Amino acid sequence: MSKDLTKSIFELLNKNDHEQLVYCCDKEIGLKAIIGIHNTALGPAMGGTRMWNYNSEEEALNDVVNLSMAMSYKSSLAGLNAGGGKAVIIGDPKIKNEKFIKRYAEFINDLNGKYWTAQDVNMTSGDIINIKKTTNYVVGLPKEHGGLGDSSAPTAFGVYLGMKSAMMNMTGSESLEGKKILVLGVGKVGSKLINYLLKEGSLVYAYDIDPKNLNVFSGTNIKILQEDMIYSNEYDIFSPCALGGAINKDSIDKIRCKVIAGAANNQIADEEIVLNKLKEKKIIFIPDFLINAGGIISVYHEQIGDINSQKVMDMTSNIYDKVTDVLKFSQENDTSTYNAAIQLAKNRIHNISEK
Repeated sequence: MSKDLTKSIFELLNKNDHEQLVYCCDKEIGLKAIIGIHNTALGPAMGGTRMWNYNSEEEALNDVVNLSMAMSYKSSLAGLNAGGGKAVIIGDPKIKNEKFIKRYAEFINDLNGKYWTAQDVNMTSGDIINIKKTTNYVVGLPKEHGGLGDSSAPTAFGVYLGMKSAMMNMTGSESLEGKKILVLGVGKVGSKLINYLLKEGSLVYAYDIDPKNLNVFSGTNIKILQEDMIYSNEYDIFSPCALGGAINKDSIDKIRCKVIAGAANNQIADEEIVLNKLKEKKIIFIPDFLINAGGIISVYHEQIGDINSQKVMDMTSNIYDKVTDVLKFSQENDTSTYNAAIQLAKNRIHNISEK
């Protein structure tokens, strides 16, 4: 590890108040991973493992730091007794096999329950089952293996409620009927979100990098966009539901909408520039770590042994009121909704830490 990277690690730890970063390496099988533990004041750190072929270790480090920090805020805002963590495995997902996954699980075991993992980008249900063979500190298991199964349903439900709450606070009506809504990324969450919107009579636009994900909506009224058409329309709601960074210094000038509310994690890149532009353009941003909490609510219930899907949906429904709380705090304190959500999350963490 270079001196520059070592220095940047400590700078990131200090800047973001991270508790711990764990580098995991097994040269024999080609395993390189980083586990980030941001805060455990509320409980054990929880957050998924993703595998990505990063361009550099530094890029992977920045990803795990940002993602684990967001998980702390997400769990706090959702009212969970859980902290924030995340893990990234560096490399081409094709190198994964059962031995590889079990070795990774041994590193999780070494943390003795300080970090609980779950499924994320490029990790499959089979990977999670194999992790379970080596460590108990894993959640998000299929129903047949004692878990709550696919958490995309509560995640989509929370995003849908966040949209309705934003509309209520803006217009005095929560209805999404006739609202022009772009769903950017139509995977498990995006597709379920579209189903909610269609039932309510929204005018749905959709784009996905993989056209096959849109085939399920053939014959419906949604308008499929090509990539060069994404910014050609004005929307009531712009909903990023793929990978992070969709709201950045380049896209923010092209986005025309009233509200940004989506399921993707870490939607904002180039934070200072984007937040200023959002204010200038009078776009209301509903923070992703506020409205996409349905997934962490689901796996949290697994972690505490309360396998009850209805309880998960009931707790997820609180997102509606939590969006109202953030919008109110933002207005009263003349701050962005992004900073308002972070401050409310930090307040709860601080209050618990002081007890």
